[in-house]
Amino acid sequence: MGVEMNFEGKIALVTGASSGLGTRFAKVLARAGAQVVLASRRIDRLKELRAEIEADGGAAYVVPLDVTDYASIKSAIAHAETEAGSIDILVNNSGVATSQPLAEVTPDDYAFVMDTNLRGAFFVAQEVAKRMIARAKGDAQCPHRIINISSVAALRVVPQIGIYSMSKAAMVHMTKAMAAEWGRCGINVNAICPGYISTEFNAEFFASDAGLKVLDMLPRKRVGQPEYLDGLLLLLASEESQFINGAIIAADDGFSVQ
Repeated sequence: MGVEMNFEGKIALVTGASSGLGTRFAKVLARAGAQVVLASRRIDRLKELRAEIEADGGAAYVVPLDVTDYASIKSAIAHAETEAGSIDILVNNSGVATSQPLAEVTPDDYAFVMDTNLRGAFFVAQEVAKRMIARAKGDAQCPHRIINISSVAALRVVPQIGIYSMSKAAMVHMTKAMAAEWGRCGINVNAICPGYISTEFNAEFFASDAGLKVLDMLPRKRVGQPEYLDGLLLLLASEESQFINGAIIAADDGFSVQ
C-alpha cells in the first residue's frame, strides 16, 4: 500500500527562505502542492524565489521578517495569514553562525547567534502556535506541523563553532518542550539536525585545504546535497507524521554516532 503526501490547500511558512536550505525547503513544499510563504530580511532574494516557484507552477508569497525583532515577528505572521491564509506548517529555519574559539567570543558574537537561532526561533514558533492553538480548540486531530531546523552541532560539538552548537542544542530541548505542551492541540513539533550539507555559502570552503580536512573526518568522506533532506522534510510536514512528535532526527550520514 503506497503512502501519498498531499499538500494541496496547505499553507507553509518558511523562515530564512532567501538562501541555502531555506530556499530548498520552500521549493520542495511548493512542488508538493503547498502555498509557501517566504520570509526573511532579504526581500529581493525572496521575490526572485517567488518568481521561480511561480514559473514552476507553484504559489508563493513574500513577507519581510527579522527574527531578532519581536515586533517584526508578530507583524510578519499576521501579514502571512492575511496574504495566504492560516498557517498549517512552519519550517523554522533562520540561523546564523560565527567561527572562533570560545575564549574569543564577544558579547556581540553571543547575542548575534543566540538572538537569531534561539530567541528568534522560539518567538516565531510561539506566534505561529498561538494561532494554531486558537484554531484547534482542543481538537488533537487538527493537523499542524512545526519543523525546527537544528544541526548535527546540537548532537556533537564541532570545534570553533561552540556558540552555534549551544544555540542549536537549546533548540533541541525547545522542540521537546513545545511537543510536550502543544501536542494536545494537534501541533506536532519535530527537529531536523542536518549534517554537513553543500550550499552556495560553503562550496568554496569544501574545495579548500581546511574543507578537505573536514571531509576526511566524515563517515563516508562526503558532504550531503540539499535534496537529501527532501523526503524527511515532506514526511514531517505531512499528515503521515501524525505519530511523530518531539523527535530529533539527525540527517548527517552517521556523523553524530561516530
